Amino acid sequence: MLKAWAIYRRELAYYFQSPVAYAVIAIFLLLAGYFFYNLLGYFNIASMQAMQNPLQAGSLSLTTSVLQPLLGNLSTVLLLLLPLLTMRLFAEERRSGAAELLFTFPVSDLSVILGKFSAAVTVYLVMLAMTLPYPALLYHFGNPEPGPIVSGYLGLFLMGVAFIAMGTFFSSFGDSQLVAAAATFGCGLLFLIIGWMTPFVSSRVGAVFDQLSVLRHLDGFARGVIDTNDLVFYAGLIVFFLFLCARVLDSERWRS
Repeated sequence: MLKAWAIYRRELAYYFQSPVAYAVIAIFLLLAGYFFYNLLGYFNIASMQAMQNPLQAGSLSLTTSVLQPLLGNLSTVLLLLLPLLTMRLFAEERRSGAAELLFTFPVSDLSVILGKFSAAVTVYLVMLAMTLPYPALLYHFGNPEPGPIVSGYLGLFLMGVAFIAMGTFFSSFGDSQLVAAAATFGCGLLFLIIGWMTPFVSSRVGAVFDQLSVLRHLDGFARGVIDTNDLVFYAGLIVFFLFLCARVLDSERWRS
């Protein structure tokens, strides 16, 4: 674990010594702030209209009108930005030739993967932490339910970590960061939209597609429901792609 910690510190230092982390965080906060501002603005307009119609007021809530759409929008933003964090994890070392040295060091593949993966997850946690003023504003101006906020952040975190695991795997394939980013985006997009095919296939296949949809599992968290099925799905997705990454590194170490 000490070797994984050393790799983690090196990778984390690289992120914050280069413009990568700052650029990704800045773009994420800009887009997140834009979506939050507009959703809150639409909620305020709907609230003023509901004052003239008491029946309409009963269907308004910060959870369904602000939090759930915000999480859905942020999932798309993360799909675009997280590949920029993961594309260099192994591809940059392959391009520079440092990967060959890494494979000859007495460091296990698991330590290398966990160190690099954890550094990217840490940057992602910083991104999410910087959005905490949004629920604080909701509490200042309204009375939202705390459950959906906590579970919504948990779901968004797990989904992002799954995307990072995908990116870690695709970055281990070659020396092109662009290819790694594109492959991560394509794979993540597939898991994001696969549920759209449900109405056009048989019920059995549709059930499989529905279970593979990250949005379907994120929806439960946004509603304040922490389901074991959703937790197992994200955990399985993370472990699966990290396992594939370990197999790629193991084959590289064997060839070298």
